[in-house]
Amino acid sequence: MDGNLNALTTVFTEFYYWVTVVFMFLIHVGFCMYEVGASRRRNHMHTLMKNVMVIPLVTVTFFFFGWWIYWAFPMFPFFGGLDHEMGDANLPWSQTMGTNLSDRITGVFWAAFLLFSWTAASIVSGSVIERIRSSALWVHAVLIGSVWWIIDAAWGWHYGGWMVKYLGYHDAYASGVIHAIAGGYALGVIMVLGPRIGKFAKDGTPRDIPPHNPWMLTIGIFLIYTGFWGFYAACNVPVISPEVIGGQITGTTWTATNIYLAPTSLSAITFNFLMSLSGGLMAAYVVSKGDAFWTFSGGLAGIITASAGNDLYHPIQAMLIGAVGVVIVYKLHFWVERRFKLDDAVGAVAVHGYSGVVGLIIAGFVLWGAPSSPFEGYATINPLGNALGAVIMFFVLGFLPGFVVAKLQAAAGVLRIPEEVELQGLDYAEHHAYEDAKTDIIEADKAYLASRTTPAE
Repeated sequence: MDGNLNALTTVFTEFYYWVTVVFMFLIHVGFCMYEVGASRRRNHMHTLMKNVMVIPLVTVTFFFFGWWIYWAFPMFPFFGGLDHEMGDANLPWSQTMGTNLSDRITGVFWAAFLLFSWTAASIVSGSVIERIRSSALWVHAVLIGSVWWIIDAAWGWHYGGWMVKYLGYHDAYASGVIHAIAGGYALGVIMVLGPRIGKFAKDGTPRDIPPHNPWMLTIGIFLIYTGFWGFYAACNVPVISPEVIGGQITGTTWTATNIYLAPTSLSAITFNFLMSLSGGLMAAYVVSKGDAFWTFSGGLAGIITASAGNDLYHPIQAMLIGAVGVVIVYKLHFWVERRFKLDDAVGAVAVHGYSGVVGLIIAGFVLWGAPSSPFEGYATINPLGNALGAVIMFFVLGFLPGFVVAKLQAAAGVLRIPEEVELQGLDYAEHHAYEDAKTDIIEADKAYLASRTTPAE
């Protein structure tokens, strides 16, 4: 460390990202509670276990190749080759990818992106509960968490990404980079997977399958809100000097920046996070006529809709954009469900995927002409660039891979659980083993007490 200021900056940045990672862990806790609360009692342990195993599978694969993709792919394959210099510095055997007192940032920054990966995988997980094989879901988790979303991050969420430079794509807090792609991927999977037994009546009318535990679901969504606030903070660089980013920022003041290294502040995103959450909650309450599930989900949808531009929106804009997005998403969800007979168990495609697409398109218009980056020669934000970005995120990198892989799994007979297993519940064997063990213990207790009892004289 060159001096006290640099030392403080390094230590503060290390601690900053460490704290955001801890907060983001709550997103996964929330998803676990949310999905278990939404599933029926006979599927609880299966739902929980498939979510838990996402953590090690995505973590290990992201360490081995996901992180390398982010640094190597910004211009690949359309506007150049792989960035070997940056990529090689983030390979699993490089010096920065382990204990190294001369590099205090890589580990915590890697972890922040890893938690984004968990989030993408968990979004897909929620839409397919109660009918997918765990092994099939884990393959999708690795692909969305360590391959497809990180490719889109390299293209559209990297200060040197080709979508930012040439399209003027702007997605500061991941409307598209996380949510649209994960929603699109989930849509591709459920189109092949099919609905749960009993979801649709003979005439095609969808039935509501209510959550087993609405209280657990509610706590889960509030933990997701909390973790998402940490997610927002992790999308920022906490403090940086102008010369570090090439001297393109006018002035000499150290500043916080967004993911594109353009100036912003925690104050800005705090205003806009809370206002878009509030706009989403109020609009969802009205449009759903007070339905609790959609009101809570609408708060999340409001944040996601506004996330693309929440570094630049006025708070009132954030509130209105969140509200408008929720109305569109709510209507679209039920139209798609009725028209295509798709069973999205927790509304993940709508809340994440449709909200992300709508948010990108709105940001392209509202922020039209604003700089997409502090660097010279980059395209400005524009409707076409963000609309094309939405197509790339939701359809090209999301829907298509999810659909193709699910088709291959279905052809191999490894995608969906057998019908009889679905009817009796995925926890059937575990439940009976538990009941048998409990019976054995009770009988053992009775036998012990009987052996200790002295017959009356």
